[in-house]
Amino acid sequence: MIRPFPLLSGALLSGAVLGMALFAAPASAAQAPKLTIESFAELKGPIVYPYDETADANKAVARAKARARARHKLLLVDLGGNWCADCLSMTIDQQPALKAFIDRRYEVVLVDVGRFDRNLQIPAHWGVTERLDGVPAFLVVDPRTDRLLDKGHVSAIEDVRHMTPQAMADWLAQWPK
Repeated sequence: MIRPFPLLSGALLSGAVLGMALFAAPASAAQAPKLTIESFAELKGPIVYPYDETADANKAVARAKARARARHKLLLVDLGGNWCADCLSMTIDQQPALKAFIDRRYEVVLVDVGRFDRNLQIPAHWGVTERLDGVPAFLVVDPRTDRLLDKGHVSAIEDVRHMTPQAMADWLAQWPK
């Protein structure tokens, strides 16, 4: 498995996000960074396989949640698979402003869900028991209360290749800390 560099914070983000503008942002939403690229196609770098298919997802999520709680960050659980072109297109390291924003705000953990047949106990823990609409899917969790903040929007970024990087940044900025 090739892992030359990590994705969105050390990970990752749908046409549905464009519709997120219809949802009012919470009063404590963050200011998204202004990004310098218009398309993810502008990013360089090899395709990487970010989802560890052999990892113990339960332990990885528990460790990330503990770090998020200790560091006063939100937990961002990135559900995806190495077969998914959208999941592989989210190389954030090339966007320093976005990477810095994610690193400040989120503790990120990647969870391989295979072809929707692996580690499904992770989303089920937060009440996502129906088949995921697609991947990548994000669970934005308040680690202090263990409450899912993006309920109803978990698959909003499943078509990330067709989003602008700014739309991804705006989506990530809307969840209160």
